[in-house]
Amino acid sequence: MTAHAHDERTGVWLIGARGSVGTTTITGCAAVAAGLAPPTGMVTESAAFPGCGLPPLRRLVFGGHDTATTPLPKRAEALVASGVLPHGLPTAVLDELAAADAAIRPGGTPTADARGEEQLVAAFAADLRDFTRTHGLARTVVVNVASTEPAPVGEAFPASSLYAAAALRAGCPYVNFTPSAGLHHPRLRPAAARSGLPHAGRDGKTGQTLLRSVLAPMFAQRALDVRAWSGTNLLGGGDGASLTEPGAAAAKNAGKARVLADTLGELPDGALHIDDVPAMGDWKTAWDHVAFDGFLGSRMYLQTIWQGCDSALAAPLVLDLARLLARAHTAGLTGPVDGLGFYFKDPDTGPGGLPEQWRALLTLAERLRAAA
Repeated sequence: MTAHAHDERTGVWLIGARGSVGTTTITGCAAVAAGLAPPTGMVTESAAFPGCGLPPLRRLVFGGHDTATTPLPKRAEALVASGVLPHGLPTAVLDELAAADAAIRPGGTPTADARGEEQLVAAFAADLRDFTRTHGLARTVVVNVASTEPAPVGEAFPASSLYAAAALRAGCPYVNFTPSAGLHHPRLRPAAARSGLPHAGRDGKTGQTLLRSVLAPMFAQRALDVRAWSGTNLLGGGDGASLTEPGAAAAKNAGKARVLADTLGELPDGALHIDDVPAMGDWKTAWDHVAFDGFLGSRMYLQTIWQGCDSALAAPLVLDLARLLARAHTAGLTGPVDGLGFYFKDPDTGPGGLPEQWRALLTLAERLRAAA
């Protein structure tokens, strides 16, 4: 990669930029780039990725769409109060937060916006082109980190697909970090194929499903019969509220179930519950109960508890994916990018098990390094 290319600036356009994940991503990128925090959780900063030609964190420029109007600096202070961000960090990166906030444009939904589908897509695409041109960016990667929406009914585009269509129209690589339809809407598939743009999705694998993708292969490889796998999620914040809607919860659970079905060969008995607990704020507790048979039919059980902050788990992955998609675009890769299933519950391509997904990601790193 030439010195000139390394100095190019890359746009990261977040759908839901003022949400917890978006705010943590922007704040965290500024902190790591300034040497105020280590890149914990960023796989692209690990030993496997030097020489791949990824855009440097200091050359990422943030903007986005959002229906929320609370400025990013205030959102960051709220995340400090809830324990997601360290005290003093929003003040230390205030200039970066203010610059990103100034680049956020009003979003819209088909039900709340008087403009029609075509007008909304055209307006969102114009926002993307203006952002890329105004900031002198080599390219802009669009990443959907908005709240989960129900699966679409009929031909009409849900909000996530409007933004995905705008990304295609503006010539932007696209990442769907949510279980929402986005680029997977049937009406968008032909346009995505014609666009020649790299894309990745869907539904970021951050906590409970990450653990499931490690444990399920253990049972399969040791020939232990899983009789039932049940789970419960307790969470607050925007995700907790949005997932009280049955359709949104069903979309979320589908990806979690796919990990088990793909690895074990079939989906075991058992349900997964998602409960909104507003008092938990941006934190989550996930509990799993696995019933399995051992030798001679002996009944055994495994229980796990995962407690963490989804925003802090998601943000480094969002940065990884933005950098990888930008580099894939530079390298001329098109369509769903092989090797990125490691990051998703419901990946577009590749194997379902985490070890196999890790090897595929390393293969992608080699491919990018060879093209650098």
